[in-house]
Amino acid sequence: MSLRSSLAHLTLAVAVAAALSACGKTESPATAADTAPKFDLSKVDVPSAAFKVADLDPSASACDDLNAYVNSKWLAANPVPGDRTSWGSFEVLGERSQQIQRAIVEQLAATQPAAGSIEAKIADVWRTGMDQAAIDAAGLVPLQPTLDGIAALADGAGVAQWLRSQYAVGQGSLFSFFANADYKDSENVIAYAGQGGLGLPEKGYYFDEDKAPIREAYVKYIAQLLELAGTDAAAAAKQARAVLDFETRLAKASLSRIELRDPATRYNPVSAAEANRITPNFDWNAFFDTLKVPAAGKFSLAQPQFFAELDAMLADTPIEDWKAYLRFHALDDAAPYLAAPFEQANFGFYSQTLRGQQEMLPRWKRVLGSVNNALGEALGQLYVQAAFPAQSKAQMQHLVDNLSAALKTRLENLDWMGEDTQKRALEKWASFTPKIGYPDKWREWDGLRTGGDGYLANMQAARAFNYRYMLDKIGKPVDRTEWGMTPQTVNAYYNSTKNEIVFPAAILQPPFFDPDADPALNYGGIGAVIGHEMMHGYDDSGSQFDAKGNFDSWWTPEDRKAFEARADQLVAQFDGYEAIPGKHVKGRLTLGENIGDLGGLTVAYDALQRALQENPEAAGRVIDGMTQDQRFFANWATVWRRNFTDGELRVRLETDPHAPANFRANATPSNMPAFARAFACKAGERMVRADGDRVVIW
Repeated sequence: MSLRSSLAHLTLAVAVAAALSACGKTESPATAADTAPKFDLSKVDVPSAAFKVADLDPSASACDDLNAYVNSKWLAANPVPGDRTSWGSFEVLGERSQQIQRAIVEQLAATQPAAGSIEAKIADVWRTGMDQAAIDAAGLVPLQPTLDGIAALADGAGVAQWLRSQYAVGQGSLFSFFANADYKDSENVIAYAGQGGLGLPEKGYYFDEDKAPIREAYVKYIAQLLELAGTDAAAAAKQARAVLDFETRLAKASLSRIELRDPATRYNPVSAAEANRITPNFDWNAFFDTLKVPAAGKFSLAQPQFFAELDAMLADTPIEDWKAYLRFHALDDAAPYLAAPFEQANFGFYSQTLRGQQEMLPRWKRVLGSVNNALGEALGQLYVQAAFPAQSKAQMQHLVDNLSAALKTRLENLDWMGEDTQKRALEKWASFTPKIGYPDKWREWDGLRTGGDGYLANMQAARAFNYRYMLDKIGKPVDRTEWGMTPQTVNAYYNSTKNEIVFPAAILQPPFFDPDADPALNYGGIGAVIGHEMMHGYDDSGSQFDAKGNFDSWWTPEDRKAFEARADQLVAQFDGYEAIPGKHVKGRLTLGENIGDLGGLTVAYDALQRALQENPEAAGRVIDGMTQDQRFFANWATVWRRNFTDGELRVRLETDPHAPANFRANATPSNMPAFARAFACKAGERMVRADGDRVVIW
């Protein structure tokens, strides 16, 4: 569960799998930096995203709309660029991170790094990705072996065998298959299989009446890719319709994003023999043998109704429909790494039609994204050496300690939680593991072979290598040192099976964190983020995992009922927010993040008061006419300044567990009497919720 969503074209399962990409090398970043290449970052020049009092809009009232008061001037002056679908504080910080990464990879590519080093592998992906002429000249040739294999399929048994071979090299997309901690035994890793196979963002896109134009555009995109690959127009149109029908059948058997929030829907331990009774046409023993994973005794076949339908399709769906589906998805997955017509078609549907992005990102940013997909932690190792000051980690640890102490006090003084549950809640509090900046040890990349032969070839090699790396965790103890995000990622997350909170280096800059800022800004920024991630351990999903990370009911029935009643109030609050005329936020979909915000900002405010008590001089400081409390809430809102294209916002309302940023800026402060006191707000003003409507959980 992360602070914000990038809405990359990933399934939930792939995101979970990505959270297990990790470590091996015991060399520390500081030690590595002694012999690392020195990178020139002098050309990195991105405006700061820090809070500025000059950005405040005097025509707006904080008591009426905090987001407008803090952000309206900035938002008006910073529309979404043509090559983006959103623009705000996160994107500004992401731009800085990207420019640092670009400086690193360009300097590597201009040299001859040692063969086999991470520097050489990064340079290989970069050089081949930036060689547009060579990519265009190659055309469809790099993907032809895959297309030929699909063309040779004759029946459902052949499809099953083909799927096994593709998953073995990390190319499977019909369903998710990944390694993760066992929900009931968090010290050990098992395999998880889950629903997948859809090209549209969520199952509702296949059925909702208002999504009909999107479905028609999708059919045209499918036909476009098939035509580019040599299928005649009439046949491509027919096959495209068959692909939509195929995916609609999968969607009907799939769970919604809201349903998947319940951990019980993601965990269904079975043996291969038991799974084979659900899928008689798909042999799981053969699948595990091909992938060389020890999963036959126990794995999680989540969403068994999906796999039962998939199995039926192996028997009753015409082979030509299967081939059309597999051919399209092979082309779709490879399109970003193929000749320009394929890449442009992919952009035209997923970015332009679906999300309203008007221009492609410049090629260097697209290729840099590929470098991160292929070798993210390797690039992160160089990023840390170049751009992350060691003192930031120490100061962050102090903030984490203060937030932790404030949370403990909150848990000890809850008036609705009984003694038994409270004891277990404090056990979980005591076992939180914070990770700051970067991993203590880096994974190794021995065995990944890259070269100058081609962009797609390098990306396929990296995908196979990383997938194998993940699969090799199955049947082994969980490595609690590994990270699920790279240091250069502007985000943070909580992992329920490890009970850890993680803060990558790239988020530790203004408006989140500034070692020279007054306490209010740091507590309203990164302090609230720290609190947010801690509170994920107690949200509607995370609260179902105990101190050891096991999926275990540690609540008394009475306390769970009391918690759910308060959570339902928060659902109702967000259900009431209208993001687009006729389109409201989904309070149930966004509940976990909203609980994180509500508890996180509340705990951060408590921690700020503690810090100010220790420093009375700071407590009385008025800076630019604002008190520490006012600056605390203003910086919270600054974090959430963000513009969206209409298309992006519509997709997020259906798929994103995070509410739109403007509602996040306002929602939690409106539930806090401390906010009303800070700005002298009066009852009846929009940012002051009446006592009966005010949501209080932690």
